[in-house]
Amino acid sequence: MLNSIKTTTFFFLLLFSFAANAQTNGKDFTAIDAYVKSLGSLEGMSMGTINNVLINKYTDKMEKARAIYYWIANNITFDVKLAKNNNALKNTPAEVLKTRRATAPGFANLFQDLCSSGDIRCLTVDGFVKHNTGQIGEKDLEINHTWAVVQLGQSPEEWYYVDAAFGSGYLSADMKEYKKYYSDAYFFTEKASFNQQHYPDNKAWKLGSGPDKGDFFDMPVVKTAAMEMVITKCSPNDGKLKVKADKGVKFNFTVKNTENITKVELSVGDKKKYRLENIDYTNSATSLGFTYKFKDTDSGPVTVFVNGKEFVQYYVEVE
Repeated sequence: MLNSIKTTTFFFLLLFSFAANAQTNGKDFTAIDAYVKSLGSLEGMSMGTINNVLINKYTDKMEKARAIYYWIANNITFDVKLAKNNNALKNTPAEVLKTRRATAPGFANLFQDLCSSGDIRCLTVDGFVKHNTGQIGEKDLEINHTWAVVQLGQSPEEWYYVDAAFGSGYLSADMKEYKKYYSDAYFFTEKASFNQQHYPDNKAWKLGSGPDKGDFFDMPVVKTAAMEMVITKCSPNDGKLKVKADKGVKFNFTVKNTENITKVELSVGDKKKYRLENIDYTNSATSLGFTYKFKDTDSGPVTVFVNGKEFVQYYVEVE
């Protein structure tokens, strides 16, 4: 009986989590997501036909944008080889629909075109993200990402971030491998959270509050799991740390809520060599914190894991 209760409780929490993840700005997108999923890949259809099938039953622009985002994120795959070649012709909406593969500009271009066809004003934005600790502090980093901004009204508060490329999955730290993983976190993302992971090449497209360009490059690497928890602040805020051996370093992260956290771990070193340690942590409604003592051999990338997922990365030098 006890095992049955535990199983029932687990599935209830799982379903509750799915429903919560499908909500943005007070809207529940569960039904839209289910409808778009039922459509499948829509292979062989033109852009106009795909757009009609996706959004013809919706009048609300946010709902239309959600249908477009969900379909792209689930049916377009990031092309690692194309990212190396940087061939813009392969990222046109027509080519992306043909191959079902793209890099970040291709995801953003397709999202923009489908939105425009649905009478939604949408623009693409070039900018910067950090994939690994080697990019922390690299202020000469070349533009390496593209996302979209959607306008639903005249006020600045009615512009919204959308990143269908990151919503579809994520790259490994060395940017050589791609893992398909759908996430709601990049649809109409809370602006202060989005700005922890993205910075536009043109500051005019920075929505809401967040770090300036110099501070952004110095910050730790923010991962998808942190975005899913709507992270808005890291402490320490410097991504490269010099610490004393066996002296406690305090870490604290501000997120939307911490009620679903069940495990925090920390790794030191590159992925193939790191050791993973369980961490005793404390949490309040919107704060996750812990203290860690590094050993004299612990210099290198340091990754915080929450519920088994990469959350935030630092580079630590132990003196």
